[in-house]
Amino acid sequence: MKQYPAPWSKTLVVISTLASVLCLGITLSLTGLFHGWLRWEGLLPLAIVLVSALFTIRGYAVTPDALLVRRLFWTTRLPLAGLESAQVEPEAMRGSIRTFGNGGLFSFTGFYRNRLLGAYRAFVTDPRQAVVLRFPKRNVVVSPGAPEEFVRDLPLPNHAAA
Repeated sequence: MKQYPAPWSKTLVVISTLASVLCLGITLSLTGLFHGWLRWEGLLPLAIVLVSALFTIRGYAVTPDALLVRRLFWTTRLPLAGLESAQVEPEAMRGSIRTFGNGGLFSFTGFYRNRLLGAYRAFVTDPRQAVVLRFPKRNVVVSPGAPEEFVRDLPLPNHAAA
């Protein structure tokens, strides 16, 4: 099993840092910690940060039949059956609209859509290292360190890598 890190882009670092600080500030303000009283609804911004952190992508692993997306405490398994091609596409996420998921708090994950790919699922930490996995009925975007090597290590029919 070959392992790949999930390097963070500068954009992801900035978004995650600013959003975390903002949510912590809102929580401190709304819970009344500055005023000596507690309002429980003020914990929601902090909960958003903590739940989003759970979905952090730590890396990827390629097995003969699956791509494993390593999260903070679990692994998401993506079967590779039917994989038609894999291509390094640094502009793959350009112009994307998030239809459901996380748009930059510790990762870019969930369901997205754009003109290039149509609907796709993303497990991304650095869009400039995007690799597009094309299946008959779906597309998946990941961002492993060493994307060219990652593509070479995938079990593709007739080496359908570009």
